[in-house]
Amino acid sequence: MNAPMGRDGSAVLHHGPGQRPGAGMLALFAPVFRTMLDRLDRGICAGSIEVRQPDGRLRVLGGRGEGPKAALELRSWRALLRLAMGGSSGWYEAWAAGEWASDDPVALFEVMGRNRATVGQSARPSGFTRAAMRFQHWLRRNHREGSRRNIAFHYDLGNDFYTAWLDPGMSYSSALFTAPEQSLEAAQAAKLRAILDRTATAPDDTILEIGCGWGSFLEAAALAGRNVHGITLSTEQKAYADARMARQGLADKVRVTITDYRDVAETYDAVASIEMVEAVGREYWPHYLGAIARALKPGGHAAIQYISFDDAFFEQYASAVDFIQTHIFPGGLLISEREFRSIAERSGLAWRDRETFGPSYAETLRQWRENFDRADAEGRLPAQFDAKFKGLWRYYLMYCEGGFRGGGIDVAQVTLVKEK
Repeated sequence: MNAPMGRDGSAVLHHGPGQRPGAGMLALFAPVFRTMLDRLDRGICAGSIEVRQPDGRLRVLGGRGEGPKAALELRSWRALLRLAMGGSSGWYEAWAAGEWASDDPVALFEVMGRNRATVGQSARPSGFTRAAMRFQHWLRRNHREGSRRNIAFHYDLGNDFYTAWLDPGMSYSSALFTAPEQSLEAAQAAKLRAILDRTATAPDDTILEIGCGWGSFLEAAALAGRNVHGITLSTEQKAYADARMARQGLADKVRVTITDYRDVAETYDAVASIEMVEAVGREYWPHYLGAIARALKPGGHAAIQYISFDDAFFEQYASAVDFIQTHIFPGGLLISEREFRSIAERSGLAWRDRETFGPSYAETLRQWRENFDRADAEGRLPAQFDAKFKGLWRYYLMYCEGGFRGGGIDVAQVTLVKEK
């Protein structure tokens, strides 16, 4: 490992001899930063955060109601300055710079998620930084050229990278845990079965999968006798899926093409799309749902798995730019279930049988992180990725796990039925 690890795989960073990140000019503004901590303290109604300040003093934020307990070593006041200016992106940058540490960052993110109604805008960028980040995000929007660029940024890191820590079936979306001690591979298979069931198809029926990834659903559906057309914008994923289908003897049942969802011209008995809508962008939701409606035969079913942001706070989320949009997935945006459903229904798609399973995603992320750390320790991550990159992805997995545990984000499956 490139840094000592705390429990749950979090990086515990150490400054060298004589380093005093809290010293210097920033220390003169300590009263201002303590006022920021006061505001956080008032906003934490569930759980608590024990903070060691740069001068060594301890204080507890919250602690007035039941909830997770987190610990934060604030090594420099600069971390709070970055949080105030850059929101969750600034907070990551402070972590990467060693300005704060925790033996369990997941718990810290969970506390913030649990208190999203009272913590307010503390993790949102402000001022000029906010405007600059919004402009950069706009430049990365998901028109046709932008979609290809954004998908390549995230998914074309190389198949060897993802095979090192995903389950053997290469599902890069939430598993569906249905029993205690269930393996990740079994829970991913349960998710794929649930999606296939929602399509209401029979052997020899046709299914379009929008955003087919590395082919886990394509394989499951083809083995069940369906004829499947998978579309992706990732050249790496297409190459992997093609080889996978050939290896399984399924090439006659599966076709994989580099196709933008807006360009689908055929019709199918059903559509499946598993956590692809998060890469679409709010202004393109009508295009995405319109494409599904056009692709479905009358009465056909679309099985959608999606990640949503709490509707009560969606506008705050959508008006800013977060850590994931800045560092991990440009152009991405979780959905507002209320708005997304409204657009679906206006597109002639009836909303049926919604089921949420956020705790399953938290467990999926925990196991992915364990796999990631094991692959790193064993030297199985591709050599071109340095310690900074691996730290970024480790943080990303912890950040998302805490978000699901805190309840601010959720994952669900829904069936959309094309009304006759």
